[in-house]
Amino acid sequence: MATDQLSRTFAALADPTRRAILLSLRERGEASVAELAAPFEMTPRAISKHIGVLESAGLVSRGRDAQRRPSQLRVDPLIEIDAWLADYRATWEHRFTALDADLRSEDAHDPQEMT
Repeated sequence: MATDQLSRTFAALADPTRRAILLSLRERGEASVAELAAPFEMTPRAISKHIGVLESAGLVSRGRDAQRRPSQLRVDPLIEIDAWLADYRATWEHRFTALDADLRSEDAHDPQEMT
């Protein structure tokens, strides 16, 4: 079982339904289980379980408004993923820049380019 925050976040994001719920919350700001369940062919109970996984991963928080428990997106775990990816992004950007320079250098020295 995933125990660190990054693993919990990736595990929660692995499911397309949960990613769609996050997208909906990003667009709406907050929504009830019934509102989040509307576009899916799932019961509100099934959506509630997905929300529970997202909440356990820290991606969603639930409030209380009378009998309504609206969910809201939390971005802290996504910021952590972005920070984790930053080193990989920098490495690949460096490699692509070097590849681009090599290809441009080859083009500049290619005799077929001069004809």
